[in-house]
Parts: sequence; C-alpha cells; structure tokens
Amino acid sequence: MLRTADLDARYLTPHVDEPAFIEALAHVVQDSSVDAVIPNADPEVAVVSRNRDQLPCRVCLPSDDVVVCCQDKHNLAQHLGQHGVPAPKTVALMSLDDLEAAWERLGGPARAWCRIRTGTGSRGATAVRDIEQARSWIRYWETMRGVPPALFTLSEYLPGRDFSCESLWKDGRLVVVKTTQRLSYFGGGDRPSGVSSNAALAKTIRDERLVEITGAAVLALSASASGVFSLDLKEDAAGHPCVTEINIGRVFSTTTLFDLVGRYNLALLYARLALGEEPGVWDEYDAEPDYYFVRELDRPPTILHADDVLDGVWDARTPLCHA
Repeated sequence: MLRTADLDARYLTPHVDEPAFIEALAHVVQDSSVDAVIPNADPEVAVVSRNRDQLPCRVCLPSDDVVVCCQDKHNLAQHLGQHGVPAPKTVALMSLDDLEAAWERLGGPARAWCRIRTGTGSRGATAVRDIEQARSWIRYWETMRGVPPALFTLSEYLPGRDFSCESLWKDGRLVVVKTTQRLSYFGGGDRPSGVSSNAALAKTIRDERLVEITGAAVLALSASASGVFSLDLKEDAAGHPCVTEINIGRVFSTTTLFDLVGRYNLALLYARLALGEEPGVWDEYDAEPDYYFVRELDRPPTILHADDVLDGVWDARTPLCHA
C-alpha cells in the first residue's frame, strides 16, 4: 500500500504502537520540513497527542484528556450523559459475570448493543437479543482474538437513522459543520452487526438537531475546543439522535468527497487551522442536501445529486421501458 500510494514522498516508519514511532515521525518532519502533522487514524491520533511536545512542528489536536475521553466509548457516553447530551445508556463490563447485572441496568431490553469500548470500524460490535448471545460474542473475541471481557460494554440499542456530523472548531467557537446520513455500509452485509463505520451509500442532509447536539457535545468536552470533531449519531426508538462516538482529531474517510459540494472545504480549513491561520468563516452550517456518495470495491467513489441518479439508466422494471 505504501509503495503504490500516489504521494510526493514515502517513509516506512515503525508501527505506531512501537516506542520508536515518535522518533521516526520527528525525523520525517525534519527531513520534509513539515509545518504541521495531521494524524487521521485513532492510534496515530492517540500517540501524536501524547507526544506532541516531541514533534518539531504544529499539531492541531484538542487537549490530551479530551482525546483520551473520546477514544473510550464508555467514558465518552458517561461524560456526555452527565452534561445532558443525548447518548446511549452504556454499561462497562469487568468480566462475563457482570452480564446479568448489566442487562438489568439497561432495563432488560429486547435487544442491546455489545461492542469493544475502543477502536474503529465497528470492531467487535454487534446487536444481541439476550445475555447468552452477549456471552457467546464476548467469549469468541476473547478466545479467538485475545480481547478480554473487560474491554466490552453493553449499551442501549438504537434502531433509527444513522448520521455523521463533522465539525471544525477554534478556541471554543464553531468554524464549520457538515451533516450526512449513512444509508448502507461497505461490507456491512458480511458482518454480524450488519453495519460498518464506512458508508457504501450516504447522502448530504440538513438537520438542525444534529448541529445543536454536536455543539453541546463538543463544548461539554472543552470550552476551548480546537480541531476537528467527527461525530456519529443514531436515532433512538423515538427518533431522537444520540451521540454514539466522537472520532476525535480526524476527518471522516468521506470528507474529501463531500467537500466537493457545499460552500466550504472542511479539510482545507482544517489544514489552515493546523498552520495557525484564521479560517475566514465562523458558525457556518454548510449543508447542500441530496448529494449522494457511492462507494464500491474496485471503482472510484462517486458523488452525484439526487436529480442525476438515473441519468443514462433505462428503467427495466416495466415492459415499456424503451417506449
């Protein structure tokens, strides 16, 4: 992947979990005269955040305590709930023996969400309908993948629509925010959960509720928030959006495509903030509804407006399709 990447320079570094990673990254910064480092995966965000003082360049990340909180889904849910921000009720497990009490704390639901409290890509996440399913799921991950039960949570199952809300902040003030809805998932049909954090089909939407909740969530984390906060939200049974996670310090994989529509390029504004520049825009809800993002294996992703979806397509559902 490194060799085939279309980049101006390629560096092979130690793995992000190795102690030598930061030293190697600092060498890359010096060798390439890098002005700012923008990590774009959770492990890199965590390591760069902890070691930002060792990098001879700018790092545009929130404070490390905010990064740590957001990367633990249980701690984030508890923090948001304490500040009145809607989030699914979530119970941490210490062992498999805690499942009965956890299920009871959730109110004995017909379905619950069982997932690992850290990581991305819906890793270790699935819906379960009873305690035995949850126990079997966690045991599988423990015996086959080495993930201990203490890394799992049970949480309220949210059956509604799935949203993403990407926001950029500087010193506690919103710069720009964009909202989309995930309609189907890349590889979702092959997963027990049926979902993935990577959308195969998504569309731009305008929903003021998402912006209001995003603002409340970010400011509950830090009154002086700076950087990018990418939120996942899902509706509960009553249709109320709840924050399920915050991808702190990094943009969504769909950002560069959704930046092709709307007034502002969020990724470019983020780069300007990382370089210490003023964004030139404040409190902007950049919403151009009904643009669809389509992604499939082995073909470039595409974005197109709803009015153009059927251009050049014959409707073969009726015998008069060519009439």
